[in-house]
Amino acid sequence: MQINPLGNSELKASVIGLGSWAIGGAGWGGSDRSDDIRAIQAAIDAGINFLDTAPIYGFGLAEEIVGEALADRRDSVILATKCGQRWDTDDGEFVYEDGAGNKIHNLLSPKGIRYELENSLKRLKVNAIDLYQTHWPTATTAIEDTMAELVRQQQAGKIRHIGVSNTSTSDLDRYLSGGAISSVQEMFSMIDRQGEGSLFPHAREHGLAVLAYSPMAMGLLTGKLGPERQFAENDNRSWSPRFTVENRQKVAALIDDFKSIATDLALTIPQLVLRWTVSQPTITHVLTGARSIQQAQENAASGAALLSESNVDAVDAVLKKHALKLPHPFLPEE
Repeated sequence: MQINPLGNSELKASVIGLGSWAIGGAGWGGSDRSDDIRAIQAAIDAGINFLDTAPIYGFGLAEEIVGEALADRRDSVILATKCGQRWDTDDGEFVYEDGAGNKIHNLLSPKGIRYELENSLKRLKVNAIDLYQTHWPTATTAIEDTMAELVRQQQAGKIRHIGVSNTSTSDLDRYLSGGAISSVQEMFSMIDRQGEGSLFPHAREHGLAVLAYSPMAMGLLTGKLGPERQFAENDNRSWSPRFTVENRQKVAALIDDFKSIATDLALTIPQLVLRWTVSQPTITHVLTGARSIQQAQENAASGAALLSESNVDAVDAVLKKHALKLPHPFLPEE
């Protein structure tokens, strides 16, 4: 497993990290707790030492599962979670209502951060969070006030390092002016490359780690979600504009052109996608989910090496040929 520094911190994290967006089950068609725990532990056994979660994933369930899985392994992992998305209050900025009628609000007030942090510590069964990140931006609290509270909690020893997610270059500068930031986490994949323009280079110039989440585009790039796939009603992909049959047909054609490259490198399609992602010059770590022991081991193996320049070029040629432009999975088109 390749290891990179987590920004300018003392932490050394595996380039492949385990994300837990799907572990909570909400929006992903359900989840099996025992399978999730086994997958987490298998990931650690396979060399992944970086775990990322959030309270909103399964409305606390993902953090509980991660906490249970780490019962006797806490010292062997870098544990990251987030704050700023709430389902249990009407405070903050209303964002959306999910299929179960939960109204989701973005809230990064000092009081809200304190509340979420205490609950995360309890669910994860830890005394401190290694990397505590803002989840989504909101206009209801000034970044300076949010950052001041994060620094206070850092000084209190409840969080070790601070990160930001889903931010902009200008907002990142405001965070940086308020204290030390270790990482930026953003959606990035072969079909989601907006961060390459200015945000990622800017973050790297400041010595920050760049954490790419959803590198498999919510499963779209695994080669397992063909046009015939049917999604459960409680799976967000059943209504997402990105996952139409037409779009999945386009992605299937892309995947077909990757197969010869993957075969030559003795990689699976998911491994090729992950290895290409972590080989990008501004990406330091890739966060990807696993819901089985096999997936965890397969993902971990993709972090054993980077792609050569010629292999990156071969993948890029396929991407250029298909030039896919798909809608964001959730956000409305501007």
